[in-house]
Amino acid sequence: MSDNSNKFKQVISHAKEYGFIFQSSEIYDGLSAVYDYGPNGVELKNNIKRFWWDSMVRMNHDIVGLDSSILMHPKTWKASGHVDAFNDPLIDNRDSKYRYRADVLIEDYVAKIESKINKQVDKAKSKFGDSFDEKLFRETNPRIVENQQKIDYALSTMKKCLDDDDLVSFKNLIIELDIKDPISGSKNWTDIKQFNLMFSTSIGANSESSSEIYLRPETAQGIFVNFLNVQKSSRKKIPFGIAQIGKAFRNEIIARQFIFRMREFEQMEMQFFVKPGTQKEWYEKWKEKRMQWHKLMGFNEKDYRFHDHDKLAHYADAACDIEFKFPFGFKELEGIHSRTDFDLSQHEKFSGKKLRYFDPESKETYVPYVVETSIGLDRMFLSVLTASLQEENLQNDTKRLVLKIPAFLAPFQAAVLPLVKKDGLEEKSNELYENLRPFLNVTKDEKDAIGRRYRRQDAIGTPVCITIDHDTLMDNSVTFRLRDSMEQYRVDLNSVRDELLKLTNFANFL
Repeated sequence: MSDNSNKFKQVISHAKEYGFIFQSSEIYDGLSAVYDYGPNGVELKNNIKRFWWDSMVRMNHDIVGLDSSILMHPKTWKASGHVDAFNDPLIDNRDSKYRYRADVLIEDYVAKIESKINKQVDKAKSKFGDSFDEKLFRETNPRIVENQQKIDYALSTMKKCLDDDDLVSFKNLIIELDIKDPISGSKNWTDIKQFNLMFSTSIGANSESSSEIYLRPETAQGIFVNFLNVQKSSRKKIPFGIAQIGKAFRNEIIARQFIFRMREFEQMEMQFFVKPGTQKEWYEKWKEKRMQWHKLMGFNEKDYRFHDHDKLAHYADAACDIEFKFPFGFKELEGIHSRTDFDLSQHEKFSGKKLRYFDPESKETYVPYVVETSIGLDRMFLSVLTASLQEENLQNDTKRLVLKIPAFLAPFQAAVLPLVKKDGLEEKSNELYENLRPFLNVTKDEKDAIGRRYRRQDAIGTPVCITIDHDTLMDNSVTFRLRDSMEQYRVDLNSVRDELLKLTNFANFL
């Protein structure tokens, strides 16, 4: 079994054991691709949301918030194109009985070749050192050039198949590339079919008067239909943005890879409305701003990269993903898209209502263009778990499993630990715990030896453990023990809150 496969299994196991994520309806054998967030998971998830919201809305004077409803008028989804075109190309393997997205099979094929190329480059780097010219090596090494041609051919042919809606040629490409079922190794493929991903339900008092509506497959349309409501009530001038966090639902047939692809998920999206003709400039600005945001967490920068879309959606004039290196490879974490004026124009057309902006400076009236940033909260959660979970070898031939989550995202900023539950130490701990609770999310841990409690807090990512010992009763100070370095030092009780804020407050990491 590969190291990456072991890492992914370790992440999934850790998430359940330490109360981050549970399989939904587990006592009934679970519901596929649906998950529940446990006590520590919901705290981490809320902190990620707060981190995004504060960075996106509070720190930007030209962005405001919205919370639109999950249920929307059915015409919304006709206007957006989801009723007619929100499809995945699916292919079945007759031998394994598994179903796959055809485009994902091609992407996985490409990822394997990219991995081979990167291994060759890394090997050459270590061999030639500082004199190594990576660009020249990639352009002149025969094996790399050949492999890059395979990648270019696969992606360009797939793009043409999708653009032309030519599913027969798409299947032939899979056969031509000798792509096998990842489970069985079989090449016995069915024809490719398109499958609409929206969940439908009905609304109304009885079956005769009810009508079909959809659970929203994305949160963006709630922003678009409210564009003028928000603009007028908030008195914003273009350029400005509308941000939203909310649930979305997609009937994913191939829902896999834990919480990476789910049927019920949460999005953090921002639609930035700009004057036509300026969208490319704003697209580049938001690309850089979003990558900087990810880097604030302090993880390995090599685990992030931009990936330009090979196939643009019909409404876009530019699009890219910020990809993260999950244990199963580089995959999309966040999308940045220049959506032109498609969405507002479509809703104008289908609703008969004007969604235009009057520019008081130029005296023009126009349909704004839109630059979108969209990040999956659950994928973000998985990336944080993946990047944070580390197994360390200690000096005494023992190991510790530690979640090095950024301090401002950790489920708890601190844990208060009485050395023993007697001699007045428990009462002193309770007093400190109650004093800190209004200002920070702290926990109290009293069970087991102090070393075991340290390890338990390491495993859930608590950045600081505060130990109340017998010296506390004498000198009114406590021991701070830091998660990442395991360093210990004394802090006066009156300074505990300020010291914790210095170590864990988001503003100190900007």
